[in-house]
Amino acid sequence: MPTRRARIPATKYPVERFTLDNGLRVVLTPDRSASVIGVAVVYDVGIRSEPQGRTGFAHLFEHLMFQGSENLEKLAHFRHVQGAGGTFNGSTHLDYTDYYETLPGNALERALFLEADRMRGPRLTEENLRNQVDVVKEEIRVNVLNRPYGGFPWLTLPPVMFDTFPNAHDGYGSFDDLESATVADAADFFRRYYASGNAVLAVSGDVDVAEATTLVERHFGDVPARPAPERPDFTEPDLTVERRTSYTDQLAPLPAVASAWRVPDPVGDFAGYLPYVVLAEVLTDGDASRLVERMVQRDRSVTGLGGYLGFMGDPFDVRDPTALLLQAHLPPGGDVDKALRTIDEELDRLATDGLTDGELARTQARMATHLLRDTDAVLGRALRMAVLEQQRGEPGLLNDLPRLVGEVTEDQVRAAAATLRPERRASIEVIPGGAK
Repeated sequence: MPTRRARIPATKYPVERFTLDNGLRVVLTPDRSASVIGVAVVYDVGIRSEPQGRTGFAHLFEHLMFQGSENLEKLAHFRHVQGAGGTFNGSTHLDYTDYYETLPGNALERALFLEADRMRGPRLTEENLRNQVDVVKEEIRVNVLNRPYGGFPWLTLPPVMFDTFPNAHDGYGSFDDLESATVADAADFFRRYYASGNAVLAVSGDVDVAEATTLVERHFGDVPARPAPERPDFTEPDLTVERRTSYTDQLAPLPAVASAWRVPDPVGDFAGYLPYVVLAEVLTDGDASRLVERMVQRDRSVTGLGGYLGFMGDPFDVRDPTALLLQAHLPPGGDVDKALRTIDEELDRLATDGLTDGELARTQARMATHLLRDTDAVLGRALRMAVLEQQRGEPGLLNDLPRLVGEVTEDQVRAAAATLRPERRASIEVIPGGAK
């Protein structure tokens, strides 16, 4: 008997796309319901792009893009955005770097001027470089070196699963690599990756399409044209033998483990990839999910457990190769081997016996709710559409994601679970050194 299907509401956000002569791709999605705009610029450069010997450079460069530009002194970007009542930030991912603002609707031209100005050229000086190297090093101390479970598992698991430098290296960077970076390195990185042909601009919210198009052309049209660099081939063969390692975390009070399995190409085989996105939620999302109910509530073999696609946690902004991850924290003296065996048992049970009535519908409804909520705000919409344009040339896919998640079938989820075999698994175990 088939399980019940979820009723998934749809969005119909409008999408206007065009490309400037310099190669900059532009996505506009007007919404006049509130006088607020979201502006996002996404560059096709991320952690996987940084050269050997320059670990952490993609993230360092994100910092440098806030240190002034061709026409603006240091901190001017902050002052102009906040002075208009807006907020801003940027972030580095495996496959892209983004910069974004939320502003009142009447500040669109201000945001476009600011982003176009630093697209022409950030202020790359020795003082700015040394200052931001120190800032990034302090981030590493705070977020990784001096924090329990720092970098677990997004930094610690890729080198177990992958063999090539782009996929396996520490994206936060080594202090040696960061300290040896030069202004010339930064200028070369900018020329190569921060080209107009390697970027997408998205504007969402209270905009008139004709007026916004004119403003985009006015501010970005004379940004010098540089083509996108050729994307390297990041492919790696799948695992055929289980890989497992461990390390002692002197600050961690309790044991932990994370495992990952390769999944289909999230861009090239989207239909094959989606069942894994749903599977991760079936296994771990909420108290009624498979692994939480079994391992946290019934067996008490773990104290907390989560699952997701992609090492940085968003299934719809990552390219191949990527993975489905499960991570768990264990009680004092917890048995990691037993935890992994239990996961294998539950995957086998799901693949063999299928889902209970209502289990899939409940999961899909919750996933659709999260997707709809994430793009309800204009900035979330602009960011999602910019990345979808960047990676797929399909910003309108944003409207279809909830429905597509809801169309994944029980058979597809079962088939996905059947592929998560121990011999295809990479695992990293945290041995607590701070328990004394």
